[in-house]
Amino acid sequence: MRFTAISWTKHFRGGWPTALRRLAEPASGLLRGSAMDKGAAGRMAVTTFAIRVGGAGLAYLSQIVLARLLGAHDYGIYSVAWTFLIILGAMMCGGFSSSVSRFIPQYLQKNDLDGLRGFLRVSRQVAVVLATLAAVVGIALVFLLRTEIDSGYVQPLIVVLIALPFFSFGQVQDGIARSFDWPSLAMAPTYIWRPLVILSLIVLAAFAGWQTDALTATLAVVLATLLVALYQHFHLHTRLAEKIPSGPRRTELKYWLAVSMPMVLVEGTLQLITSADVIMVSFFHDPDEVAVYFAASKTLALVHFVYFAVRAASAHRFSGYLQNDDREGLATYMRQATQWTFWPSVAAGAGLLLVAPLLLRMFGSEFASGYPLIALLMIGVLARASIGPADALLTMTGHQKSCAAIYSATFLLNIVLNLILIPLLGLAGAAIATSCAILFEATTLALTAKRKLDITTFVLLPLISTIRDRPDAP
Repeated sequence: MRFTAISWTKHFRGGWPTALRRLAEPASGLLRGSAMDKGAAGRMAVTTFAIRVGGAGLAYLSQIVLARLLGAHDYGIYSVAWTFLIILGAMMCGGFSSSVSRFIPQYLQKNDLDGLRGFLRVSRQVAVVLATLAAVVGIALVFLLRTEIDSGYVQPLIVVLIALPFFSFGQVQDGIARSFDWPSLAMAPTYIWRPLVILSLIVLAAFAGWQTDALTATLAVVLATLLVALYQHFHLHTRLAEKIPSGPRRTELKYWLAVSMPMVLVEGTLQLITSADVIMVSFFHDPDEVAVYFAASKTLALVHFVYFAVRAASAHRFSGYLQNDDREGLATYMRQATQWTFWPSVAAGAGLLLVAPLLLRMFGSEFASGYPLIALLMIGVLARASIGPADALLTMTGHQKSCAAIYSATFLLNIVLNLILIPLLGLAGAAIATSCAILFEATTLALTAKRKLDITTFVLLPLISTIRDRPDAP
């Protein structure tokens, strides 16, 4: 289907709700084994986006309050501990937080309830076992290396690792709920309830007269992660029981792991690329400066959430098109998803650059120096947005190994650039290194999608082709 300025305009006609419904409609029936009402699909898309918008705002507000309560030094320590948790949490899912979006549509399409029941149980069990083992090893390593680590980091790192099994368990549950088109159950626990509970616990600790430091904050993270994971599990269990009748379970662990494990590299290295700069900065700078960098990256998350929202909503739909062997529909949907990743990101980025100085001052006067970092990191965010959820497209269409290889190379490039540029340029060096690595990632993902699937993912190529094909073009 030729992309033209007219067809591009149609996606945006009627504003955000209409466009989100258009994005949600294709292939939605495949995910439930029956035709799904378009109005329900639209409501699901709008709900998904609304939760991500609300979650981004709530997460940012909670970071401001945390920075004020903890102070820059302890906020910097907390940010490193939290970053370790989200990186390890993504990796210790065993890839099942992503592969659920592939296997659940597959089993539903084939009406293979025995395999579906087995997969739903084993996927969560594997995540808990792997994360528990990683937590034990991590705590042991921190304890053994405690003399080599800044003393302020030791206790918060040990405490936050206790939350790892609950965090990874929740990640897989998020994927399961998304695959059944239950956006509130998939996203509200992670993006609304967990930051709200963390913030509430720390505020209560402050009112109770407890010391509000990095250790108190990580204790709140553990309790909040446990409570939210249990809440989500109860509601997910209830919904699954209503949808899937009880019966025998078939286990195909070898097959599931063969598909899921390469996705560990995809999810884990994506988090590493996005978050490793915070860890790298902590190797060279004091916690106070880490706090400034973390605040800048969190401010930029107000733009980056668009990419993650579209990516989360798209993965299982790509799998649905693949199961239905609808290549044309897959390509069309990918173009729509890319449009709705890039242009809102550009608009949000432009707005953020105007208000970022005010936002940073809300963290504290010492955080104002983070503004140039936002501008530098913005380059990488827009580069990633320009190809839409290309990584999810490759992963859901059987090219997860290629995607994992790209992310591994990007991560290594990011580490090397950080090691070179941080000593030379300080915090700006970390921002430049991260943006350069993401530019490499976006370019290689786009080229791979074109070569493997013959799908153009770079947002501006169709527009360039349209201008070039005009009769009055030079």
